[in-house]
Amino acid sequence: MTTPHTIAVLGLGHMGNAIATRLAAQGWNVVGWTRSGRTSCAVETTGDPNDAVAKADLVLLALFDGPACQQVLDDARDSLRTDTIVLNTSTIAPAEASKLARQLGQSYIHAPVLGSVPAAAAGALQILAAADQDAFDRARPVLQTLGTVLRVDDASTAAALKLIANNSLAGAVLALRDSLRQADALGLPRAQVLDVLELGQLGGLVARKRTFLTNQSASGTAEFTIGALTKDMALLAAASNTPLRSAANLADTPADPEADIAAAATVPAVEDAVFEPLRAYIRGHATGDPTHFRDAFLPTAHIEGTRDGAFVSWRLDDYCALFHGQPAPDEPTRSRRIDAIDVHGTVATATMTLLHGPDTFTDIFLLVRADDSWRIANKAYHRHS
Repeated sequence: MTTPHTIAVLGLGHMGNAIATRLAAQGWNVVGWTRSGRTSCAVETTGDPNDAVAKADLVLLALFDGPACQQVLDDARDSLRTDTIVLNTSTIAPAEASKLARQLGQSYIHAPVLGSVPAAAAGALQILAAADQDAFDRARPVLQTLGTVLRVDDASTAAALKLIANNSLAGAVLALRDSLRQADALGLPRAQVLDVLELGQLGGLVARKRTFLTNQSASGTAEFTIGALTKDMALLAAASNTPLRSAANLADTPADPEADIAAAATVPAVEDAVFEPLRAYIRGHATGDPTHFRDAFLPTAHIEGTRDGAFVSWRLDDYCALFHGQPAPDEPTRSRRIDAIDVHGTVATATMTLLHGPDTFTDIFLLVRADDSWRIANKAYHRHS
């Protein structure tokens, strides 16, 4: 077993820079390369990945995604020695990790990391490592310098587990966002809210991101960007063939994708205009006046569901004809609530629950923005008796 003496770090973004700096500070000879050519790294750098790879006993990848990993390795393949270990810390899709493992064989270690820039700088990352035993033994000193290692069976599993971990982080960010929005609506002081949240299940996230949460214009280098987390959620959705609410919500966050993920917790709520057609729809039910439905829906809209055991698909005129300008006799006991709304640029989806006497309706809406206003394009409903 030969311990690496020279390490090439390919990718000197937020994490790559921190990893390279940590390894150099611990005594390794480190040479770095970045695709952008821009770096603030304190280690030696080169403009050609082949130069970095040719000198290295171990090549560490810290790149944005799978295509970047594939391209860089393809470009530097001729410079890789047969005994060089390739240690990939990048967050990529399970299928991409498997492909690289097949291409590089026993010299490949797939080792995505849990933790951001401060953990890398302190050597406190949690590392999910899938590797042949000989390659793992050779890379062990490097891995242990960066953090704590958890062995995983194969590259695909390591990649999948990293995406699952980041999905839980996305969920925590969105839960924090919702809590802060509700606290703002109640007029609670932000500092006091953060004090209380830090005592609960979101405490670790609040403690780490408090500067961003307290001062939304806080400057400084992002530890983990919204863009990177959104990319990871898209990878997980594709790999699992499962639509992820966190992926959609993060993708629609109106914030700079290069901003720290904590910025996603401080963005304003959905613009009020998107609620207007839903409120008009509620007024239509409350008053029985079909004029409100015409305000809510596009003229081309359809309303679809099952009525008396048969599927119906009403045009707007047909639907309006069901209402005669008078509220239902039991209107004082009825209620309606908007359960969820997700905006995707110029389209949105919304869910509403209507409690109408012995019946409960779940309404699902597709909304579109046209001419600077929102309208309901279609509604589908389910009736629970």
